[in-house]
Amino acid sequence: MPGRYYEEFTVGETIEHATRRTITEADNQRFCDMTMNQQPLHLDADFAAETQFGERLVNGLYTMSLAVGISIPETTDGTIVANLSYDDVEHPNPVFHGDTIRAQSTVTDKRETSDGERGVVTMRVEAFTVAGGDDEDLVCEFERTVLSEKRPPDDRNDGADPGGAEA
Repeated sequence: MPGRYYEEFTVGETIEHATRRTITEADNQRFCDMTMNQQPLHLDADFAAETQFGERLVNGLYTMSLAVGISIPETTDGTIVANLSYDDVEHPNPVFHGDTIRAQSTVTDKRETSDGERGVVTMRVEAFTVAGGDDEDLVCEFERTVLSEKRPPDDRNDGADPGGAEA
């Protein structure tokens, strides 16, 4: 299923993303290697054991990137022109190897471009660790602003989908 066109986003709606991902030590190691981030808090078990966390932390940029990736199928898969910005990034709680992450996006703003050909959509993306039941911790949150395609003219059908249901 492709992502949403500009017209399909509603300000105030929260989109629960179906995909979840358990972060492995190898995921964290590869991300640190690819980005040349050799912070010992992410990679050195002995160093991390002496910190307030007591163990290695998953790189926060990996957590953020994972949250973006998890959000793609239900938001912008195939309908995005560009990511415009990531703002107000926060990491209120740590992520550890073995944690499972889920994400949700809340549409906070949308507007047409000045030429009316596309739309700008801003979403508040939140990532949580899933510990079973209702025991979740917010581990990353940020604003993601995208330039979104509008529904193609031949597919607009005056607000109804090709099957006749209201959009």
